[in-house]
Amino acid sequence: MKSIALSKKIGGKIEVKSKKKLTKQNLPILYTPGVASVCKEIAKDKKLSFKYTIRKNSVAVISDGSAVLGLGNIGPEAGLPVMEGKALLFKELTGVDAFPIVLDTQDTEEIIKTVKYLAPTFGGINLEDISAPRCFEIEERLKKELDIPVFHDDQHGTAIVVLAGLINALKVVKKDIKKIKIVISGSGAAGVAIAKLLLKYGAKHIVMVDSQGIIFKERSAGMNSSKMEIADITNPHNLKGTVEDALDHADVFIGVSAPNILRHVHISKMRQDAIVFAMSNPVPEIMPEEAKKGGARIVATGRSDYANQLNNVLAFPGIFRGALDNGVKKITDEHKLKVAKAISGLIKNPTADKIIPSALDPRVAKAVSKVFKK
Repeated sequence: MKSIALSKKIGGKIEVKSKKKLTKQNLPILYTPGVASVCKEIAKDKKLSFKYTIRKNSVAVISDGSAVLGLGNIGPEAGLPVMEGKALLFKELTGVDAFPIVLDTQDTEEIIKTVKYLAPTFGGINLEDISAPRCFEIEERLKKELDIPVFHDDQHGTAIVVLAGLINALKVVKKDIKKIKIVISGSGAAGVAIAKLLLKYGAKHIVMVDSQGIIFKERSAGMNSSKMEIADITNPHNLKGTVEDALDHADVFIGVSAPNILRHVHISKMRQDAIVFAMSNPVPEIMPEEAKKGGARIVATGRSDYANQLNNVLAFPGIFRGALDNGVKKITDEHKLKVAKAISGLIKNPTADKIIPSALDPRVAKAVSKVFKK
């Protein structure tokens, strides 16, 4: 494969470069003895580290390798190429210096402790590819215990981009989010975060599905703390059954689960002008051609070779650019809603094949970062 050949040739996607060319004249300023004066100032006031060091423009991209892409628990070393890729996107799209860090532990307490130890180096923490339900506790604890922004991109980046796409998709089909039925396949980090953000935006009828079927209040099989929480706020009619049962008269399908779980016959059970966001990567829950064969009006995937690519790169670089530039310590639900609206607002006249900006649209990061201006 080309990706393997290129990775072997270049030995990683990023590197560290000096901002100043080192000379005999500036060595005493950039390092010893001059650096001591900077150290003394920061020792008096730790906040100056955000002014005088890389903290002002740095993010740690941290993973334990437990939920990498759609590949599963493949470990920290195998997850490192993804973290490198995220760091590349941070730098290329917003100029943020991001450092890939993979941890050789999947113990919740050890991860929290380690990130806290690392935090004085960074202006923000981007958690990545950590499996549910551990990811929820890790993020919540770190948000409470650190004074820099902590953002689990698999949760919130995905949710933001889905909402942005859905805002425009609903404009195309002329439907109201308060009056539609939404089915979400996948109850891990992304699925739970999507459901919560859509509810905050105004959705009233969401049905969550996992590998064992519809999630409902009395279900005991395959449940955990996050699924029990989501059962209390979704599925208002207490539906039971399979994903096919959930799709009956649904307006929207959002997949963050597994490849090839649906066929066109399943989509045909949905309402007219159905919206299908099949986001499993690299193979979606249903291919666009198959979804349209079943009557879907709008189809989006996570792939770049089809229209309507829903990719987290639309959110996370601009979010951290804005947070770093404006000293934002917490990324709130209000921020997330505003970011989704900012992204969707870049498409002035959405169509079935154009509900979301391109992943590399230079306007996106700027529009997103503006959300954080005080």
